[in-house]
Amino acid sequence: MPEFRLGERQIGEDQPPFIIAEVGINHEGEFDKAIQLVDAAVEAGADCVKFQSHITEAEMIPTDMTPGEISDEKLWDIIKRCELTAEEELRTKAYCEERGIIYLCTPFSREAADRLDAMDVIGFKIGSGECNNIPLIRHIAKMGRPIILSTGMNDIVSVRRSVETMWELNCPFMLMHCTSAYPTPYNNVRLGAIRQLADEFNVPVGLSDHSLGIYTCLGAVALGACVLEKHFTISRDWPGPDNPISIEPHELSDLVKGSEAIYKAKGGDKSVLAIEEPVIAFAYATVVSTNPIRAGEIFTTENTWVKRPGTGSIQATKLDSVLGKRAVRGILPDHHINPDDIEGFV
Repeated sequence: MPEFRLGERQIGEDQPPFIIAEVGINHEGEFDKAIQLVDAAVEAGADCVKFQSHITEAEMIPTDMTPGEISDEKLWDIIKRCELTAEEELRTKAYCEERGIIYLCTPFSREAADRLDAMDVIGFKIGSGECNNIPLIRHIAKMGRPIILSTGMNDIVSVRRSVETMWELNCPFMLMHCTSAYPTPYNNVRLGAIRQLADEFNVPVGLSDHSLGIYTCLGAVALGACVLEKHFTISRDWPGPDNPISIEPHELSDLVKGSEAIYKAKGGDKSVLAIEEPVIAFAYATVVSTNPIRAGEIFTTENTWVKRPGTGSIQATKLDSVLGKRAVRGILPDHHINPDDIEGFV
């Protein structure tokens, strides 16, 4: 699988999960809130904080459309209100660098992509709505910066068109499985798509998740997701269409810790580990006498069984090879049976 990097950070299944706190537009166009969210993401331990770059007139025509169940406010009004200026975006990026967290931003227009490129961003996050926007993907891919592409609302055929565009331009990229429903019911998350995308395109795959809580993200790590992205807010009581489905700082902190634990726990095989050896000594059972046994008497389940600790010579798995044989000497109860106690024991 090709290597994917954001600056010095390598991203892949053999690396700890890369956690993206997606601020998006949860700042509601207020620069001070954007900075608060950066601080909160840093304190929670996220690797990256992601914003959205909106230049409303460049990305859409005037419309009275609303974003469906997300909000009954006009989409144009939401986007216009939540814009950050070019200067504010640059200041936000600089503050992220000062705090030691990676800054990413999703452009929704050619002009926004050019603005971010001029800011010398480390890479681009392209949202699901632009997954089949081949002109925009081509425009961004020509810049040569790494791309993280979300794939909600697109099937394998549609994703392939975007992938082939990035392949043609030799642009480094990875994919994010996503279901574009807000919130996403758990039975529609489809974690199996993570492996499907990885196998189909041989690239790292993450999960951009819109279900409630962090459960599905944790499960995704076990299935190979190398990037986890969740909408992030300081409080779900803040105004804004995405805040109600966002996780708060304590949940982001749990996601960071939990995903690292599951990453460390996944993989391996069914073998006995060295760290289990001390437990074997007391947890295993070995063959012992349960009643007095006379010399020449036959070992039976009435006078012989298995007990802990496992410090005897004959493990429980060998009981059947003892039963039916004769004792060569007298044996007291609760004695670990040894091979030399048994006539003809092999």
